[in-house]
Amino acid sequence: MAFEATKREWSELYAFFRLLADGYVYAGTPDAKKNENLTWPVAMIQREEHDGTRQYIIEGEEIHIVGENIDKRIPREDFDTVANLVLDAVKQSKEMDVTSPDGVEEFLDEVAIFDLEAKTDDRTDFYVAFYNVHTPLVGFCVRSKLSPMFPLLDGGRTANFKFEQTGVKFATPTVNKINCFGEEEDVLGRMLMIERLGGNLKFNDAADKVFRSNLHMIDLHFPRVLGEMCRAMHLEGITRVSELVDYIKELNPLKIKDELINKHRYYEHKMKEFLMALALGMRPAKMYNGTDSAVAGFLFVDGMGEVICYQKADRQTFADFLYLNTRLEKGSTAKDKYGYLEKENGVYYFKLNLKIGLAKR
Repeated sequence: MAFEATKREWSELYAFFRLLADGYVYAGTPDAKKNENLTWPVAMIQREEHDGTRQYIIEGEEIHIVGENIDKRIPREDFDTVANLVLDAVKQSKEMDVTSPDGVEEFLDEVAIFDLEAKTDDRTDFYVAFYNVHTPLVGFCVRSKLSPMFPLLDGGRTANFKFEQTGVKFATPTVNKINCFGEEEDVLGRMLMIERLGGNLKFNDAADKVFRSNLHMIDLHFPRVLGEMCRAMHLEGITRVSELVDYIKELNPLKIKDELINKHRYYEHKMKEFLMALALGMRPAKMYNGTDSAVAGFLFVDGMGEVICYQKADRQTFADFLYLNTRLEKGSTAKDKYGYLEKENGVYYFKLNLKIGLAKR
């Protein structure tokens, strides 16, 4: 009997099957391609289900499945067949929900997979042991170009930055007129209207105390850098993180010396540190002390179904990949509470929201 699941759920399952079928995964390059000269041999994948942990161990041409109530062997070629069926179904479907191909449901029952998205509390999709089953497990998240990707940072209203409205002091009717301007999501229109009426938006700080402290762990001045990047996304239409950092280098909001900018590559370095912290566990509303979460890498599925691996064991490549392949995105103004003038202790502030996702192209 056929069933439906989202492209994201199928993508996670596809990456899982692909690794077991191939027995290895290519390391990724900074520009999201596979590194032909570096593969990681897969020995075992550990996955969580609602009724316990399963280990899928590669033993020659078989997959040995071990769990509390299971101990069986399945030919590896079956995993390859089903991986290809899933990939074709996802690529061909124009809908977000994809019907299971013929035979796939029966195979899932056979290999004891009942939850398409793994049941974990630590944000991993599954764990991989490389080289042999006794090596330390590495926790991975799957990110796929074949489906909508979870943002790297989606903190909602906790990821807002405050800009103080200075210059001309607006009367209440003027503030109401600005806040009523354009469609709900026309943040740029309201920013330009403030400017036209003689106002300025001066960076103040991260709005949330915990998020502010987390950013201070990267650099005490990092909130200003991110705030100016949010402003540039709206005013300049730049979304790529690497291009926004180029803009910030010219703007130099921290007024640091050229040597620090160009020789030490200060702004690039701080941004990569931040992106790595996000990938490895930092969350806006949760206190961050520099400790990584269980997530130690990404398995990235490209548009053709190639799976490539980024992990903190190769930290520089992982950081470069994030730097070159992330972008700022616009969240909902209603949900994330930004894009309007709001009064606080007698002063008007305008908030901008930070949301970071992986670029599709």
